[in-house]
Amino acid sequence: MGSLLKKLSILFPVLLCSSLVYYIPLKRPVSRPSAFEYEESWLEVQKERKLLLKYMCEKYKLGRNSSIPDPSVANMMYVEHRHKLIYCEVPKVGCSSWKRIILLLKTNMTNNYFELSNEVVHSRKSFQILNSYPLEKQQQLLKSYTKLMFARHPFERLVSAYRDKFLRYRESEYYTKTMAQWIKSTVNKSKNSTGPVTFLEFVHFVLGENPKNSDIHWRPMSSLCDPCNIHYDIIGKFQNLKEDSDQVLRSIGAPKDFRYPFVKEPSTQTSSNIKKTYFSNLSTEDLLGLMNRYHMDFMLFGYPVF
Repeated sequence: MGSLLKKLSILFPVLLCSSLVYYIPLKRPVSRPSAFEYEESWLEVQKERKLLLKYMCEKYKLGRNSSIPDPSVANMMYVEHRHKLIYCEVPKVGCSSWKRIILLLKTNMTNNYFELSNEVVHSRKSFQILNSYPLEKQQQLLKSYTKLMFARHPFERLVSAYRDKFLRYRESEYYTKTMAQWIKSTVNKSKNSTGPVTFLEFVHFVLGENPKNSDIHWRPMSSLCDPCNIHYDIIGKFQNLKEDSDQVLRSIGAPKDFRYPFVKEPSTQTSSNIKKTYFSNLSTEDLLGLMNRYHMDFMLFGYPVF
């Protein structure tokens, strides 16, 4: 813990400036709001998120003059025609649940949320992907449909990807064996590297990749969904996953009794402890490298580094 604090003291000027730039206080009602006031408060938060995003996009000149979405971005966008929704998938930010929701909305609620198998949910054949449409149709859909994406603290998302893909048993051995061996051989320059991937090895591998071509589970959110050129109508946050999701469902006209499935609210303390546990062993150079790698994610979505 002490080592992390020491590193942060070295980075303090950077972190302080980052926090001052990233943080915008959100208005919260003191008393319990009515349904109308609750929605008004949520809309105000949405307005603030989009204003921050617009400001940062303009400040860093991240916009393009073309209205045609990048193919890699269009490939991450799920189209649900019944409720005129386009959802950009950001792995490790509740995307599995949202893909289940899209399937239910698509079939007019003829299935049960928990009856949908993981195989169906994770098969792209189950969905309409924006990239599968002609360019003119893509532009038309983007103009007329509600566009949605969710964001999460970049470092929390990175740790979540590492833990989920390399520390937990999975039916697929792609990450725990094939990808793990590739990472270890790349980082350690040895073709015979075996054993589980450490977080340090994972970080060094991530820092050595081209961020635009990296695995989608740790690719920067700004690269996945291109929010400076795709003007999202709703920006959800992982820390308000259920609240934001329920408001999305109301806004697109989903059945009134349909709600985002119950999830345990992410604990700020737990998330903070996880970050400290994993990041305390990283060097200052590694921390700066990760800050640089996910710089635009911090800036665009208003997250302080720590």
